[in-house]
Amino acid sequence: MDRGHRTVAHTADVRIEAWAPDRDGCLAEAVAALVATFADTDGVPATGETTFELPVGDDDELLVGLLDEVIFRLETEGTLPLVTEAQPADGGLRVRWRTVDADAVELVGAVPKAVSLHALRFDRDATGWRCAVTVDV
Repeated sequence: MDRGHRTVAHTADVRIEAWAPDRDGCLAEAVAALVATFADTDGVPATGETTFELPVGDDDELLVGLLDEVIFRLETEGTLPLVTEAQPADGGLRVRWRTVDADAVELVGAVPKAVSLHALRFDRDATGWRCAVTVDV
């Protein structure tokens, strides 16, 4: 199974889907999908790096927490992740982002406000991990 993500048509909000052979890869693709809904980062070099940990939680909580962190950092620091590396850490998640200032990218869509829990999906099937998330804009 390859890694990837896409945006799915959704009334008034944005719906993203992501997939990868492993859970952490799927989480990274979900971050890329979220950023792609509102920013064109193609060819933009990373100018910063940050690491953080998400607390213990089930897979759904880690997915929502990670996407919420994208929105939080955009609002408070004006930064966006270009590359995401995630790995398990004591029941939680250790994340490393290579980042860029939001001013350095072209905004191409509505900036997300929150991650919705409605119709959230994050699970493993015979081919790998998949998630689907609705984002309020």
